[in-house]
Amino acid sequence: MKKIFVLMIVFSSGLVFHSNAQIRKIPAEVTNAFSEKYEQAKNVEWRDHLSAFVASFELDDEKYEAKFNKKGNWLSTEMELAISDMPDVVNDGLEKSKYSEWEVRAVYEIELPDNAKQYRVHVAKSNIQQKNLLFNEKGKLLKDNLRL
Repeated sequence: MKKIFVLMIVFSSGLVFHSNAQIRKIPAEVTNAFSEKYEQAKNVEWRDHLSAFVASFELDDEKYEAKFNKKGNWLSTEMELAISDMPDVVNDGLEKSKYSEWEVRAVYEIELPDNAKQYRVHVAKSNIQQKNLLFNEKGKLLKDNLRL
């Protein structure tokens, strides 16, 4: 009986906390900037990442994530690539890094303002040891253990 009572309290607390959670409204500047940049986007879903607003969407049968700041300025757009489509210079940079023996699990191309590109490479040595590596267009490792 005591276990049931404790479970009921925990469950009730979870419902109260969940229902009181506040989510910021996506500013009109952000949604307008997105619509202007990606007129043909479909299945758009928004997330609030405190420092940016992220839109997940589909365009030309590809999945993307675009980030905007609260003023509606576009920050970046990310698209997953097939591992075999990782640019040779990025693959060379990976091979020259201390992560050359790690397994590549995913590759993402990141489009930035001024037509710059970066590549996020998710690598793993095991199910526990995993990292996100950030490379520039020339294959130089910029960051390891990149947080998303």
